[in-house]
Amino acid sequence: MSDRLVIVANPGSSSRKYAIYRGEEVVASLHFEFEDGEIVCGLNGKSVEVGVKELGEVVGILHDVLVAEGVLKEGEEPDAVVVRMVAPGGYFAKDHIVDAEYVERLEVAKERAPLHAPNMAREIEYLAAAFKKSKVVSVSDSAFHAGKPDAANYYAIDKELADEFEIKRFGYHGLSVASVVESLEERGVLPEKLIVCHVGSGSSVTAVLNGKSVENTMGYSPLEGVMMATRAGSMDVAAGMAVKRALGLGSDEELEKYLNKSAGMLGVSGSTDDMRELIEAKSAGDERAELAFGMYVRKIKVAIGQMAAVIGGVDAIVFTATIGERSVVVRTAVMEGLGYLGVEVDEVANEGSAEVVSAKGSATTVYVVKTDEARQMVRQANRVLDQTS
Repeated sequence: MSDRLVIVANPGSSSRKYAIYRGEEVVASLHFEFEDGEIVCGLNGKSVEVGVKELGEVVGILHDVLVAEGVLKEGEEPDAVVVRMVAPGGYFAKDHIVDAEYVERLEVAKERAPLHAPNMAREIEYLAAAFKKSKVVSVSDSAFHAGKPDAANYYAIDKELADEFEIKRFGYHGLSVASVVESLEERGVLPEKLIVCHVGSGSSVTAVLNGKSVENTMGYSPLEGVMMATRAGSMDVAAGMAVKRALGLGSDEELEKYLNKSAGMLGVSGSTDDMRELIEAKSAGDERAELAFGMYVRKIKVAIGQMAAVIGGVDAIVFTATIGERSVVVRTAVMEGLGYLGVEVDEVANEGSAEVVSAKGSATTVYVVKTDEARQMVRQANRVLDQTS
């Protein structure tokens, strides 16, 4: 096991999160966000004054904060800084040390993935400038899915067109699924036929056969697949164009933004993209909230059925990510009616969010597994660094 010092960066639209690892152990976690118009920093649960006004300035002070708080020694820099890449293309379905070629390809990716790639490009630029002695490693959120069979990778369009312009189903949430698979494998309980339900703000369902991804509900972008917090999920292209006309949107980019940011639970309910609030509203008799919840659960159940068909049954189902790990209501609703797949629920275990929430004797085991994408990023980064050292 490597004992490299690694910083994992997780930039968001309204926050910046960083985790510092020594080997695979977390030594510090930082969270920068706006509070009452000011940037505040939380480090290992305590508040730290930072004195910056913009999130873009955070990377520039990150090293000083870590030194001041005793996480790094004066003059010490991490061996590597790791970022997650979410972008279409075979190149970005692999992990890379960021170099001139990577930066050049990332410029092209900005046009293909205008909602994700530009933010990551800026973060990589900031990190490279702030940690000049550290290698910047890009780990792919698609890498785990890269071995899917061709039938799962292609759309039903001209193959030459698909190959030339890389219009394919790359799949995402690979870091989360890989984390779950490795966790089960380490405990000696990884089954032959596994379905992983990553249920969070972004959601996807993956079929895993003998530890390998063979199907994932996400496609060219993370927009495809099941309904999500603000993403529409899969829908008829003609329906999407009808939305564009109905709203008077002036460009395809505006439509893509709408389907990513204003649809899903938020769009259907008209009030919230938070599952906890949605459940409360549903319980209070809000019909739109009830519809949104029902659609959300139904899409996941449909996807589970599809995945079971692909791998010829199922030995185990995993719920992971924020909603999958925390929401008893969602897990219960999804598992209801899955008896045809051999699922029998242990209500007491499920209520307590135990690791195994299926009943003893259930033909299919149902797990609740905490995903650890940051640790998975460190693992994959170390593999890349080992290959190039």
